[in-house]
Amino acid sequence: MSDAAPEALRPGTARPPTPSPPSGPDGERRASALLASLVPLLAEWLPRQRWFAGKGRPITGFALVSATELLPRSSGGTAPGLLHLLVRAQQPGAPGVSPGTEDCYQLLLGVQDTLPPHLAPALIGRPAGGPLHGRTVYEGLADPRLAALLLERLRVPGRLGRLRFSREPDVSIPPGLVPRLLSAEQSNSSAVYGDAFILKLFRRVGPGVNPDLELPRALAKTGCARVPAPAAWFEAEPPGTGGEPVTLGVLQPYLAGSADGWQLALGALAVRADFTASARALGHATAEVHQALAEALPTAVLRRPQLEALAAGMIHRLEATADAVPALRPYRAALRATYEEFAALGRDGRTCRAQRVHGDLHLGQALRTAEDGRWSLIDFEGEPARPLAERRRPQPVARDIAGMLRSFDYAAAVGHAAGTDWAERARAAFCEGYAAVHRDPREDPCLLRAHETDKAVYEVLYEARHRPDWLSVPLSAIRRLVPLGGPAK
Repeated sequence: MSDAAPEALRPGTARPPTPSPPSGPDGERRASALLASLVPLLAEWLPRQRWFAGKGRPITGFALVSATELLPRSSGGTAPGLLHLLVRAQQPGAPGVSPGTEDCYQLLLGVQDTLPPHLAPALIGRPAGGPLHGRTVYEGLADPRLAALLLERLRVPGRLGRLRFSREPDVSIPPGLVPRLLSAEQSNSSAVYGDAFILKLFRRVGPGVNPDLELPRALAKTGCARVPAPAAWFEAEPPGTGGEPVTLGVLQPYLAGSADGWQLALGALAVRADFTASARALGHATAEVHQALAEALPTAVLRRPQLEALAAGMIHRLEATADAVPALRPYRAALRATYEEFAALGRDGRTCRAQRVHGDLHLGQALRTAEDGRWSLIDFEGEPARPLAERRRPQPVARDIAGMLRSFDYAAAVGHAAGTDWAERARAAFCEGYAAVHRDPREDPCLLRAHETDKAVYEVLYEARHRPDWLSVPLSAIRRLVPLGGPAK
């Protein structure tokens, strides 16, 4: 394992994270050749990845932010090399949103002369030139040898080029844990090590501490046991002395023997079993986490300007979605009235408490252990499509509650219970459990309805783009949520 300096980088022209300066003309030429050789491979491979955020828009270019050799590649033999890259994908902006975007992605490239058959699905391609000419490049996390290397780096904190590996001082990470890559890839990639730890790699990254590191660490300091505490993590340090580090990955305890709330809800629906007791316990757990977050991190009071700004953001998302999805247009005026009613709270002198929240709470983000039936919450990254600064902003807890209430609707639809009272009973039980610890969210119906409507509008756009057959699920919620009088004529 080498601690050699990272390959020199080519300066870019896009927004942060800022590229490292090249280490002389030779280093700049090498970085330029590396990027040029990978461009045709990445242009074809990146859009096929579940975590690539720019689907539907062409890639017009790439900029190399950093390149770090985690394991040098050797000539001959079967030992792989591992190259860590941060790469910007340059794309035109979405219609009506922005003139252009340059999302930064974290890539782990395995390098071998010949790829073994069991790694064939991980193939990215074979560069036609540059420093990797004649080698095979593939998704490095799929190779157990390279995934094990990442764990070793986290076991022994330190720096490698611009990468910094950290570990909680009181945590012991045994050597030799066998890794396995989880197949349920979403906006990130995860590997489990011997049923003891799980490593989440963030794929779309930017400057600032990721909430999935920040919030669980803060909760651990309060003694909250509802969220697995980070054991180790790694970051990319900005060049020079300014700027924030980029969170790249977090290692946490793996809750072996647990099942997520989505699986449990569908299992209950399959046999028409009652789910209210589980929903009530989940509401209780959610309220405990919210209380601990309010204790650990700063809170805020939202007054008229902030409430009007929140409502304006909701109206903007509604208008953009209605423009993109014709099925939502009949409800546009009625839904706008919901948001305007929310904004009116501030004009009437009402305030709303805001704090750090989960940001993307649903049944799949809750785990229940079989041994004691205890609920835990995971994945505090928030909605990856939203800017990191927005995800780290204090918000009403209604945002999380609305996400979970919408998740019960989805479970009922998938479990063929739409039209029954299954979802309504689960929603009520969740709020009851929450109210046993925290303020009952149903006491602020305008606040809750606005956030649930905003979530349903988000789902309409998502389903229209990615799963058109599911569009009826959020549209059913839209029809339920519109104010009395129904859609505009």
